Amino acid sequence: MRFTTRPAPPLDNLAELRAEIDRIDAEMHALLIQRGSIIDRLIAVKRTSASGSAFRPGREASMMRRVAERHRGLLPLDTVEGIWRVIIATFTWVQAPFSVHADVSGGDAPMRDSARFHFGFTVPYRPHPTCAAVIEAVAASRGDLGIFRLDPDGSAPPSPEAPWWEGLVGEGRPKVIARLPFIERPTHPAGTPVFVVANPLDDPAAAQRDWVLHAARLESWTPESARALQDLYGEVVARAAVTDGHRLLIAVPGGVGGRQLRKTLERAGARVESLDEIGSHAARFRV
Repeated sequence: MRFTTRPAPPLDNLAELRAEIDRIDAEMHALLIQRGSIIDRLIAVKRTSASGSAFRPGREASMMRRVAERHRGLLPLDTVEGIWRVIIATFTWVQAPFSVHADVSGGDAPMRDSARFHFGFTVPYRPHPTCAAVIEAVAASRGDLGIFRLDPDGSAPPSPEAPWWEGLVGEGRPKVIARLPFIERPTHPAGTPVFVVANPLDDPAAAQRDWVLHAARLESWTPESARALQDLYGEVVARAAVTDGHRLLIAVPGGVGGRQLRKTLERAGARVESLDEIGSHAARFRV
């Protein structure tokens, strides 16, 4: 077998290509600086008008979807998504500094990976031993976020305490504002599904309501109830092991109201003690 080698490109061509790369790098840096100057103006506007959280989960989800749809070429989507997430999260932090609190009761590594991929290294990462501790840390903050891992089997670990989502019930309590990752794929480097919670957003229009989440307490749950939920295109996202009934975290499309959900379940034989909306998130975008 004969091996042949390609002749090296002329040095002048290499120099031209490297110069072109340097030019592109400088332009990207200049654009980041320009973006920062716009954020400065945005901060000035917010100080003179409405104050509050800088999070815009619906806008972020739309931005990430556009990134995935227009991407092409040799650079992996993982890298592009990671760069955009760092840019978005860091500029949000510049507007209003915040920390990310994580429940690490199921292990720190996947939660740290998720936090660093989606929020970068500038945003402080705060691990906590329980979901309840995360929720209380967020509730006591001015604008922090909390993240909770969703178990693959959809069940919360057995506990004598109420499931974590019941800590979001009530006016003024933290609520789910996003589900990560925004772009789902089997090989995602930070693909652990997590919910993001925050104190109620000052601007309700900033929330994305493709999917709405409800904390449900039920005395009984039947196969007919499960089928009725499926007929609404809803799903049980998580369930907690309890001895006195059923504790479910239910997701339904944004067009399904709480009253409609309750009536549908009760007609199917479920005995509903309480049903409380605890947040919403954008539809998942799969690649």
